Amino acid sequence: MAATTLVIVESAAKAKTIGKFLGKGYKIKASVGHIKDLPKSKLGIDLENNFEPQYITIRGKGSLLKEIKEEAQKASRVLLATDPDREGEAIAWHLQNAIKLAPEEKCRIEFNEITRDAVKNAIKNSRPVDLDRVNAQQARRVMDRLVGYNLSPLLWSKVRKGLSAGRVQSVVIRLICEREEEIRNFVPEEYWTIEAILRKDQGKDFTARVTSRGGKKIEIESEAQKDDIVKSIQKAQLFVTKVEKKEKRKKASPPFITSTLQQEAARRLNFYSKRTMKVAQELYEGLEIGQEGTIGLITYLRTDSTRVASVAQVEALDYIRTHYGAQFAPETANEYRSKQGAQDAHEAIRPTSVSRSPESIKQFLSRDQYRLYKLIWERFLASQMTAAVFDTLSVEISAGEYGLRASSSQLKFAGYKKVYNDSEEEEGKNYIPELEKGDQLELRALKPEQHFTQPPPRFGEASLVKLLEEKNIGRPSTYAPIIDTILKRNYVERENKQFVPTELGFIVVDLLKKHFAGIMDVEFTARMEENLDMIEEGELNWKQAVDGFYRPFAEDLEKALALVPKVEIKDEEAGKDCPECGKPMLIKHGRFGKFMACSGFPDCRHTESFNEEVGVECPLCGGAIVALKSKKGRRFYGCSNYPSCEFRSWNKPTGEKCPVCGDILVEKQNRNKESEVVCQNPECKYSKGMRV
Repeated sequence: MAATTLVIVESAAKAKTIGKFLGKGYKIKASVGHIKDLPKSKLGIDLENNFEPQYITIRGKGSLLKEIKEEAQKASRVLLATDPDREGEAIAWHLQNAIKLAPEEKCRIEFNEITRDAVKNAIKNSRPVDLDRVNAQQARRVMDRLVGYNLSPLLWSKVRKGLSAGRVQSVVIRLICEREEEIRNFVPEEYWTIEAILRKDQGKDFTARVTSRGGKKIEIESEAQKDDIVKSIQKAQLFVTKVEKKEKRKKASPPFITSTLQQEAARRLNFYSKRTMKVAQELYEGLEIGQEGTIGLITYLRTDSTRVASVAQVEALDYIRTHYGAQFAPETANEYRSKQGAQDAHEAIRPTSVSRSPESIKQFLSRDQYRLYKLIWERFLASQMTAAVFDTLSVEISAGEYGLRASSSQLKFAGYKKVYNDSEEEEGKNYIPELEKGDQLELRALKPEQHFTQPPPRFGEASLVKLLEEKNIGRPSTYAPIIDTILKRNYVERENKQFVPTELGFIVVDLLKKHFAGIMDVEFTARMEENLDMIEEGELNWKQAVDGFYRPFAEDLEKALALVPKVEIKDEEAGKDCPECGKPMLIKHGRFGKFMACSGFPDCRHTESFNEEVGVECPLCGGAIVALKSKKGRRFYGCSNYPSCEFRSWNKPTGEKCPVCGDILVEKQNRNKESEVVCQNPECKYSKGMRV
């Protein structure tokens, strides 16, 4: 019987892809994630024995583990090809122990991309399992278990059954609650802007803004101040005092890391983090691409490094020269500096081959796969291209004691923007004619406009992920499950794609801040991430790190059990009676969100779905408009008389009709995240406040 090598991976999709690369002489098995973990029924950590974890085989994995052991006994060699991160290293370690491979055996292989060359090269460079990396994962798992299995029962007894508290998720909820408090406490301040419509000779009009008085920057804070400025400028002669022309170069953004991919997919594709990571995993593990067969399309998706392999840079530069021209390819490859503390174990997220353009493989991908792959491909290719070049023009104008400024920016050379236009803000829309110092200008009109300062916006998926990364809270690979958990536990809700804390969220945050200051401290949580990195580097003993974390936590827990009073959260009345027994209906919270239940429970078990009325009549039938949620959790509005009335809208109706076309007016967020009232008819450009 020919000798075989057993290769163990995590997923069936990965097994299928690798199997096609390796062929005869190799047997591929999938562990389907972890095979061992801490027990669900108890703490599973021996506090008397230096935090020793008590791992057990995960329920349902017994027969699979038996198969893996049998295949390992038959094989001449076993290779553990789990994902190239701490989690993957821990899975490999559990497999190594289960199969009884020697600790020093070179059984571990890892690859940043699932391509034929990468896999075969990894097999040639096998190594022992990295215990430092395993211990970093064990430390995280043990600390999270110590928090979850001690805080959750506290919340059950003091607040409500079914709640959970996590080391990182609690800090995330705190950030969302504190942002909401900022918004609630915000006091708007009035300010004005004054734009002047100017002309040189008989040329075209252009716009300048009042910016200074007596050479110093000016803030226009009242209508009276505005009136004085307008009167003064109307009497003054206007002269050009300075004309400054410059060339501005803008370098492309670096290729994606995990967090920036989540942010940009949320901003451009409306993908939540969970959806982004799911689709990226599919692209990484491999898809059937015509005659090429099954192949991984992107490099590993969990990374915080912007480093790119030199071979990929060379391929990208060749592609750029061939398809766009030599002027779009820099003389030397672009390099990007990773953020401080980046692990740099893997490359940035990029296509495994830039020659696989999105359009060339579109027919083999689902819509989501195509859109995300296109985003990754374009961002990477752009990162290897020359800078975009802008001609900027700045003109300063005097009007008596006041100064005005007009500025414009025009794209001169597209550079990387030929492939990936990350923003349009650099290119100003303001036309400015040829002007010289001393030119006299005609004042055509003054346009003062009143504004009020806006509160900070609520977090959306992209802005929350960005903040977590900036503050080093958790790891980017954990953001999606954390967001999913806090939504499911009803600590926060999504409204118009933004996170809004619930009453329950505020109660839990206040309780934890008062009694567990360490866990709820943002900087403390960030330091724990630094400790985990030190464990991985072999600079810190993982059990010492856990001990330093647990001792103060245990003291806080003992005090909290004695001091925290029971919090009563009264169910909100639904405003209707039970149709079966006549008792008031209450609004309750369940696994799938709000629902209505009879207050006579358990004698009466009547329940109904909950549809929140928004106080507006349906424009079609006069029924009540209610707030609903789509299968993907997106909020929309519909008629309570559905299905007899099929009115639906993604934006909240105001109950008013458009004075221009007669369609309905809705509340909608503009690009600046400000709410405005506009006409629902896409062909009608009416917005409230517009003169008609």
